[in-house]
Amino acid sequence: MWHTSAILPPIAEKIPPLDGLMTYGHEPVSPEMIATSPNLKAISVVGVGYDHVHVETCRERGIAVGHTPGILSDTTADMTMALLLATARNIVPAYNHVQVSKQWKYYDPNILWGTDVHHATLGIVGMGRIGHAVAKRARAFDMRVLYYKRERRPDWEEELGVEYVTFENLLEVSDFVTLHVPLTEETTHLIGEAELALMKKTAILVNIARGPVVDHYALYDALKQGQIAGAAVDVTEPEPINTDHPLLSLDNVIVAPHLGSATVQTRMKMATMAMENLLAGLKGEQLPYGVLQPNFPR
Repeated sequence: MWHTSAILPPIAEKIPPLDGLMTYGHEPVSPEMIATSPNLKAISVVGVGYDHVHVETCRERGIAVGHTPGILSDTTADMTMALLLATARNIVPAYNHVQVSKQWKYYDPNILWGTDVHHATLGIVGMGRIGHAVAKRARAFDMRVLYYKRERRPDWEEELGVEYVTFENLLEVSDFVTLHVPLTEETTHLIGEAELALMKKTAILVNIARGPVVDHYALYDALKQGQIAGAAVDVTEPEPINTDHPLLSLDNVIVAPHLGSATVQTRMKMATMAMENLLAGLKGEQLPYGVLQPNFPR
């Protein structure tokens, strides 16, 4: 079992006396910070997740909070499939073999064998907008798609041909598991030692939700011991991940620097939505993409 005291990035202790705050990334917007800006009317998050904003304090103070939902679902689903495919087909080790270590001197049919994605079983944990978009893409690969979420969606089962299963059953039978849950107390370390032990030795885990959803040290142990075949994570705990983290020493994991929504088209749309939220909040108007609307009772 690994134990560590994570080195977290610096966190602001206060903000100037602003009327509006736009935040990108996941630096916490704490009650203490909010208290230092008594005129704050609106917080606009560039992104769909707002777990880093202390929403209850905003509710108490009547501060509007907005985010950018929906627009990044397809782009993040694309990234999910990119990580899944790259891991399954050893794209990063192949790149390193040819372009980094310069080892490709002749054609060798016995190196870097991957695993088929088509006709494999995909388990989606957290079937929201992004999970739905991933299921659509997986069906194009003729994958069997299982899903788990708190509230079953029979309409999506009929639309996409996906199957609802229990969380444990999904882990046990899936060849690929992708995570798309919000970060809450319940989902923190949702995937840990016990959950990884349920998965197939040939399985691949993809986390594109939030870093703390997966216990990184349990994941390291599972990958090191061959308990699962591989993993790809677009999110880490903390972000950026510590450069001496043992996960970075493995060749059966891909760690990406939080690129889920990182396309020109989607980031520009997110910025536009966030600005619309901020301007509306400053005017005391309804936010077009609000989590908390203005003038909540104090």
